[in-house]
Amino acid sequence: MFNILVVDDDKNTRLFLKAVLEDAGYTVYTANNGVDALNVMDSEHVDLVVLDVMMPIMDGYELTKILRQSQDNLPILMISAKQLPKDKHMGFLAGTDDYITKPIDDEEMLYRIKALLRRAKIASEHKIFIGDVVLDYDSLTVTKGSEIMELPQKEFLLLFKLLSYPGKIFTRIQLMDEIWGADSETGWETVTVHIGRLRKRFEGWDEFQIEAVRGLGYKAVKKQ
Repeated sequence: MFNILVVDDDKNTRLFLKAVLEDAGYTVYTANNGVDALNVMDSEHVDLVVLDVMMPIMDGYELTKILRQSQDNLPILMISAKQLPKDKHMGFLAGTDDYITKPIDDEEMLYRIKALLRRAKIASEHKIFIGDVVLDYDSLTVTKGSEIMELPQKEFLLLFKLLSYPGKIFTRIQLMDEIWGADSETGWETVTVHIGRLRKRFEGWDEFQIEAVRGLGYKAVKKQ
């Protein structure tokens, strides 16, 4: 059972979200601004936060920044009537994991929450399971049955990133910035080299494969 905190200054929206989430099997706490939300989190364990952007006293941007400073892996879903790209950019810069606009599609919201909780579980456990294959972040190993393969750090981090988001396309620049760092002097071509090594290592494996998406980048596909 997951605990979700809904933060919105509009009473009707809070009641609507609470009803939808409880009907989906979640335990729901509510708060009407960022300060109240922090007070709730002082006394209750929260697995995910759904918050509005425009609120009195402390808005969603400020609350997100505070939460990121203390709970870096806490999933945050930002909801707003603001639909311009610049507003979404502000949300992601503040640290939100996802952003949806009003009017709220409750089914879409539930799908996004499920995905965020799944990713958070992967991050907290530092392991990914695909059939008989286990990726262990702490040991940089890929295990299949009795076979244990320890990968070079960069190769493992690339594979772990791709398999954490199966089906999602990452550009070479995105992978470069995340794995090597935005300030790295290494060219993005090194991503291609490392991806090539990974594809050769796991060629013929039935559980997953890494695919090149022409003109875009790479994605991992789970087969099981």
